[in-house]
Amino acid sequence: MGFPRAAAALLLLAVIPVSLATSSSNFTVDYKNNCFLKDGQPFRYISGSIHYSRIPQVYWKDRLLKMYMAGLNAIQTYIPWNFHESTPGRYDFSGDRNLTHFLQLCKDLDLLVILRPGPYICAEWDMGGLPSWLLKKKDIVLRSSDADYIAAVDRWMGKLLPTIKPYLYQNGGPIITVQVENEYGSYFACDFDYLRHLVKLLRSHLGEEVVLFSTDGAAVSYLKCGALQGVYATVDFGPGGNVTVAFEAQRHAEPHGPLVNSEFYTGWLDHWGSPHSVTSTAVLVKSLNEILEIDANVNLYMFIGGTTFEYWNGANTPYAPQPTSYDYDAPLTEAGDLTEKYFAIRDVIKKYRKIPEGVVPPSTPKFAYGKVTMKKLQTVSESLDILSFSGPVKSPYPLTFEDLNQAFGFMLYQITLPVDCPKPTPLSSPLNGVHDRAYVAIDGVAAGVLERDKTISINITGKIGSRLDILVENMGRVNYGKDINDFKGLVSNLTLGADTLSNWTVYSLSIDEAVKKGIFWDSSSPRTPDTAPPTTLSPPAFYAGSFNIPDDIPDLPQDTYIQFPDWRKGQVWINGFNLGRYWPSRGPQITLFVPAYLLSTSAPNNITVLELEASPCSLGPCAVEFISTPIINATTRYTKPFMREPLSKQDLL
Repeated sequence: MGFPRAAAALLLLAVIPVSLATSSSNFTVDYKNNCFLKDGQPFRYISGSIHYSRIPQVYWKDRLLKMYMAGLNAIQTYIPWNFHESTPGRYDFSGDRNLTHFLQLCKDLDLLVILRPGPYICAEWDMGGLPSWLLKKKDIVLRSSDADYIAAVDRWMGKLLPTIKPYLYQNGGPIITVQVENEYGSYFACDFDYLRHLVKLLRSHLGEEVVLFSTDGAAVSYLKCGALQGVYATVDFGPGGNVTVAFEAQRHAEPHGPLVNSEFYTGWLDHWGSPHSVTSTAVLVKSLNEILEIDANVNLYMFIGGTTFEYWNGANTPYAPQPTSYDYDAPLTEAGDLTEKYFAIRDVIKKYRKIPEGVVPPSTPKFAYGKVTMKKLQTVSESLDILSFSGPVKSPYPLTFEDLNQAFGFMLYQITLPVDCPKPTPLSSPLNGVHDRAYVAIDGVAAGVLERDKTISINITGKIGSRLDILVENMGRVNYGKDINDFKGLVSNLTLGADTLSNWTVYSLSIDEAVKKGIFWDSSSPRTPDTAPPTTLSPPAFYAGSFNIPDDIPDLPQDTYIQFPDWRKGQVWINGFNLGRYWPSRGPQITLFVPAYLLSTSAPNNITVLELEASPCSLGPCAVEFISTPIINATTRYTKPFMREPLSKQDLL
């Protein structure tokens, strides 16, 4: 894989089966002495968050070993329900979704596990990990005692929990604690019957011995609806504040027992159009030291953020989607590289527990493969015969993604103009019903972009009978707060002038499947040359290119980063794998991480790009470029970043 030193270190780790529990395997809360007990002895965990769903399976061991060598004795991870049950009743625990393999690796490395199975997880993940097919019931109340929601949760947990039970600590596995829901005190429902149902569900599948816990913001106001009797209440807070005051909020719910910060923020999340979040290493380690010197337990969120591949990113409100990179300014970078912050944290941990002996695995080498020439294939509208496997659906009014059982990606809406529009006429979404971005064209000519919470009206011109194409992009469902019931597509009517548009033709698009099958590369459909200058819009279109990696150069392929000079916004696939979204015209992320395992030395590496706004190809030869360093902090357009409600001193008391 191009990193022999790291590989050599990893080969020292033998994979062993899950052992049978011994009579001394137990993990409990000691309320008398304000600590955890592990096998009857006082225990304090120093943990770090890693999301297996954001890291390719081939890199799990490397990342976990680096966490172990930093001095951590535990890791924390979420289980995204929608990652494993994308359609009802069809479960996927293979490949990058192989949860039990991840848990076994943790055990092999002597890392305990703090498990957060949801069903809701937040995590800057699409719909907070809840599957979008729940929205088939349009009035469903998520994260509540709603009967249909509970039935779906019961089925999912009935599949998941028996799978993880052998990995509980008392059964010889690494899992010491299991979270009930996630930051429920921040949600409007405040449904204690729902929380009690989850506790009963977890107990029925996992037994009475496992320590269940909750996590909420470090304020009494959050704990009012987040804490529950029989579930150990913990808090989360970042560096730079008063550690003692923050833990006083936990003591409001738990007068006795171990102090626990379940999310001590090493950085923060990003949004498209906002600056890349950075947290001072000096401030971070100062607060970490203050936490550890009072014998508190801590989980560093995130220790490695990773990458939100494909369409899995979430969003906040007012609508602000998160980028593909989930670097988080964490101690390990998106690509698993070591940082100054990593070693600074390691130096603090050294003061409180013995650091494992040996060499820390190095950062993986990166390679700049250079520029790859791209050529235009065809527009989305020209490709409907190969993209829409289900064909057109007629409807008086727009249908949503959920109506057509499509979870992610893009849908195309077509209609003919009912009147002449010789002068600019407003095409509008009066109810802000474009979820989330709509690329508008008339008779194949780009006319503008509608965007949720930003641009709800554009002016168009055209003749009666002209074809109006609206390609709608799902930019990621809201993952936090009261608006997680986030329907996608045109979720309300559009108007032309004063008239409501009706009689639509809607196409569900299977773009990922078409790319994986290589249909574009095999298609003999006509190629329409770019004619619009790059400063103006052009209809969404596909582009392709390929490059070879010599097989006679040692240690190739290696990790790399792809950037899009003079491209605007879109989606990119390499060898059929959906890397994610690019949006250099808005930033802050410019490059996308490309793991080496996606690349080949024995065959050409195919790149497919869906450019949604404008490519540089109209001016002549155009290219994408592979470079050896990431650029994730180059904001070119600023919008106010999302912030959770600031905590006042009174909130903390």
